[in-house]
Amino acid sequence: MAEESKPGLRKPVFTKVEQLRPGTFGHTLTVKVVSVKMVLQKGRADGPQVRQMRIAECLIGDETGLIIFTARNDQVDLMKENTTVILRNAKIDMFKGSMRLAVDKWGRVEVTETADFTVKEDNNLSLIEYELVNVVEE
Repeated sequence: MAEESKPGLRKPVFTKVEQLRPGTFGHTLTVKVVSVKMVLQKGRADGPQVRQMRIAECLIGDETGLIIFTARNDQVDLMKENTTVILRNAKIDMFKGSMRLAVDKWGRVEVTETADFTVKEDNNLSLIEYELVNVVEE
């Protein structure tokens, strides 16, 4: 009885990089890692457990374009160059007016088999600068 009342899992809708827009979330993408650059790596030994904080900026993309993905802590280990990853429940963060893709505690990063697409490297969405405009309605 309990199994029948449980709703079935929805099939994920995969998004392409060129469809990403500022302020959006809940994206599922299959992308290739083009490059990885460590931005921050520091350990804290002042608490009961030794915690290390790591942040890497990874250039990722698919056949429609590129975007910078901000990998945090354990995600950094999964983001190796030329690997294909599936980002589930990813969101767009704005950093200095440009888009960054991120996966928080509600999403996941998983390595998958190599995808058979070529990354379109001349359409980097993180190079587009956005400006917040307040619209006053009268």
